[in-house]
Amino acid sequence: MHILFLVPYTPTLIRTRPYNLVRGLARRGHAVTLATLWENEMERAALVQLEREGIRVLSARLTKPRAFWNMLRALPTAIPLQATYCYQPQLVKRLLDEFQVSGFKFDVVHIEHLRGARYALQSPISNLQSPIVWDSVDCISHLFEQAARYSRSPFGRIVTRLELPRTRRYEAYLVNQFDRVLVTSPVDKRALENLVAVSGQRLGLSVAEGSAISRQPSAVVGRRSSVEVLPNGVDLDYFTPPTAPRDPATIVFTGKMSYHANVTAALHLINDIMPRVWSVRPNVRVNIVGHNPPHQLRNTQHVSRNTHHALRNTPHASRITITGSVPDLRPYLQRATLAVAPILYGAGIQNKVLEAMACATPVIASPQAVSALQVVDGEHLLLSRDAESFAHQILRLLDDTSLRERLGKAGRTFVEANHDWGKIVERLEEIYRNTINHTT
Repeated sequence: MHILFLVPYTPTLIRTRPYNLVRGLARRGHAVTLATLWENEMERAALVQLEREGIRVLSARLTKPRAFWNMLRALPTAIPLQATYCYQPQLVKRLLDEFQVSGFKFDVVHIEHLRGARYALQSPISNLQSPIVWDSVDCISHLFEQAARYSRSPFGRIVTRLELPRTRRYEAYLVNQFDRVLVTSPVDKRALENLVAVSGQRLGLSVAEGSAISRQPSAVVGRRSSVEVLPNGVDLDYFTPPTAPRDPATIVFTGKMSYHANVTAALHLINDIMPRVWSVRPNVRVNIVGHNPPHQLRNTQHVSRNTHHALRNTPHASRITITGSVPDLRPYLQRATLAVAPILYGAGIQNKVLEAMACATPVIASPQAVSALQVVDGEHLLLSRDAESFAHQILRLLDDTSLRERLGKAGRTFVEANHDWGKIVERLEEIYRNTINHTT
């Protein structure tokens, strides 16, 4: 197939879904044209590497001033800031030039995320006679609803108050604008379908707001079957069990630390869970590994030393490490005694859980962290619903070598059976073919 794959941010190891989908499709012999944006030289270099793998790349730079201007223009409109943040006219021009010169014809167009949807709703993509698959990934309004209740990030709460009402309306509208809609989990599928059912109306968009609709999809308005689940996977050749012994009494929590749900989870771990653990085992170390940790999180390295009297003579650096960006996540997962995912709210599949399991690292998670996974408590991982039970499970796992080994092996087996990117790409091919057959 000839596939146009538009994602409004550079596919990288951190943005694992588009990264593995485009590479997997290309490796299976499809002609993939990737239209995307880059923000820095590291992302630009990542695109060069994708080109070396046989993927045609059309790209443009998205600067912070451009993104800020996009959001400023959206403030007085009914359009969510998310929907305009990544809009770059230069990418539209690149697409238009390519279509006019080469007369590109695609069997299917794949658009990722709420941030990318705008590109599909206007020329030149809207003029293509190709079925469009919108990969929503997550239901953003479902995420915002949870953030309104649980977020400990001031930014998360502010964004929620501003964005939730219009994101609900906009997502309900988008579901009916494409030939197929994808999400990562059954939870997000139900959330999107409920938005359509509750909305019962179209969101009016004006030309002045920059999102005039010129394309009428073949999907029936309100047709719930148009939303399908395509789960996330894990690169099983990249994330592997360790060959060296693990570090003793070391806990790891991973994720993009500029993301408000991860900030909330990290603060919950440090402030609510670990004091209970340290009161019994003050030597336990915690590694918080992820890009762009905010001051609110970095400051916990200083205040946490006084959380319990047993810690007063314990060196601070031996207890909490906030790494920021790291070149390779695997050593932290492979050296850790165990991984935790104390997520209080979120959407979609938590890649942090899949990656830890792929490294045979035993996992303790909240129910919210695994709501999209078909895991069994006590078989594939351990579940904990509050700070006290979380601390109990951490202490239990630290003391039980055989349990750690059993859970680690079972976790690896689970992801091999259910979240291999190769099988997920095959499923995406099937979705493309069904969509093409339905629209021709």
